[in-house]
Amino acid sequence: MKPFQTIADPNIPTSYLPFSPAVQLGSLVFVSGQASVDSSGNIVTDSFEGEIRRSLENVQRILAATNLTLSDVVQTRNYVGRQEDLAEFNRIYSEYFDEPYPARTTLMGCLGTLLKFEVDVIAVIPDQR
Repeated sequence: MKPFQTIADPNIPTSYLPFSPAVQLGSLVFVSGQASVDSSGNIVTDSFEGEIRRSLENVQRILAATNLTLSDVVQTRNYVGRQEDLAEFNRIYSEYFDEPYPARTTLMGCLGTLLKFEVDVIAVIPDQR
C-alpha cells in the first residue's frame, strides 16, 4: 500500500503518460507538472499568455478536486521556455497568486520547442496547517 492517495476527478486533465495528476500525503497535495493541455491531455499550442493561463487553470481544476484553491499553494515550480517571456510570466503569475506569494522556483530554457510553459505546485490543506 502506498503512503499517498491519488487525486482523480472527471474535471481534471488526463494523460496517457504514467503519472498521477496529483497525490495527497497527509496535509500536502502535490500537483504534477501542468502544461497547456486539453481535458484529454493533448497539448494545445498557443501564445505564451494562452499557455500559462491554460496551465494555471489546469492546476486550479486539480486543486478544486480536493476543495483547494491557489490560495492554498505554498510552493510553485515554473518552467518558462524563453527568457524573453519572463516579464510576461511575472505579470500573469501575479494575477493568479496573491501576497504573501508561495515560495517559487523558476527555470528558463528547459522545455524544448513543444511547450512554452509548465508548472507544478505543492498545496496544503487549510485545516491541517
